[in-house]
Amino acid sequence: MIRSFRHKGLEAFFRTGSKAGIQPAHAEKLRHQLSALEFAKRTEDMNAPGWRLHALKGELRGFHSVTVNGNWRLIFRFQNADAELVDYLDYH
Repeated sequence: MIRSFRHKGLEAFFRTGSKAGIQPAHAEKLRHQLSALEFAKRTEDMNAPGWRLHALKGELRGFHSVTVNGNWRLIFRFQNADAELVDYLDYH
């Protein structure tokens, strides 16, 4: 279950379907990824083909990332069986 978001536009998209705060071209893939994250119980549940799940380093240590498109990533961490601090960013 997704417990919290860092990115307000992503949260609005998840809750209402509004694309105002995200890249509209990413909507379909984000919908799939957020749905998977909502039901995931552990990081490994997000290891779908083509999503390139990986652990982050540095100040984002403890977070994991999946590729949305190009440099855009969906990042999150798990606390117990819940995803938290879910963010959507271009970090390269």
